[in-house]
Amino acid sequence: MTLRATTDKDTGVAVVTLDRPERLNALDLELRDELRAAWRALRFDDSVRAVVLTGAGERAFCTGLDRDAEVPQPTSPYMADDPLLRVGPKSNDLWKPVIAAVRGMACGGAFYLLGESEFVVADPDATFFDPHTTYGMVSAYESVLMAQRIPYGEVARMMLMGTAERMSARRAYDIGLVSELSDPGEALDVAVARAAVIAEQPTAGVQGTVRALWAAREAALAAGFAQAPHLIALGNLPGDRQAELFSARRPGFRTR
Repeated sequence: MTLRATTDKDTGVAVVTLDRPERLNALDLELRDELRAAWRALRFDDSVRAVVLTGAGERAFCTGLDRDAEVPQPTSPYMADDPLLRVGPKSNDLWKPVIAAVRGMACGGAFYLLGESEFVVADPDATFFDPHTTYGMVSAYESVLMAQRIPYGEVARMMLMGTAERMSARRAYDIGLVSELSDPGEALDVAVARAAVIAEQPTAGVQGTVRALWAAREAALAAGFAQAPHLIALGNLPGDRQAELFSARRPGFRTR
């Protein structure tokens, strides 16, 4: 198992942990499927009234799709599959509040998860970036999700700068991607404490509010997602060329 899920029956808070620290909590298809199964299981567990999502270890919350994962694709261009498109809680009809606790890197496919969380608590060492353009790929779904959360210029800069620049936790807090900065090493504890307060509120009112908040966003997301497959098909370099760029990646970057 590469996912851990625990529930405190006294507080009604479940903690879901991506548990591949040796791979910086990157999502392979096994972890993706475990995560989707966890969201669906939490739908039916009435003892859970709020959820915290985090990553194991100190280095990363999640670094997106594991590049070593085998991702089969249909041969028809009309049926291209994004393996992470339905990995988040809302995509699995979970209308319980989800708080993300971020420590270390959150990049690429991590935005599928952050984009479907209610809010984010981050350690001071957290950083956010999107490597797609550096490796010859279109950042489509990730950009659409983040454009619903932070100002256009900020998401454009993050996506277009690729691996050359990382957004600091402080900058993410200043622009609203992060709602609270914890003390070092305390993001998970703070997120659990906030979730416990939410879990004390009447359940139907909380879940109805989550659904209403998402309703305000889903029309724009649907329009953006409708364009994404075509943009990816047009703009992505062939896989072998992406691999060349990935193997030649430069370690230097600036943090702002």
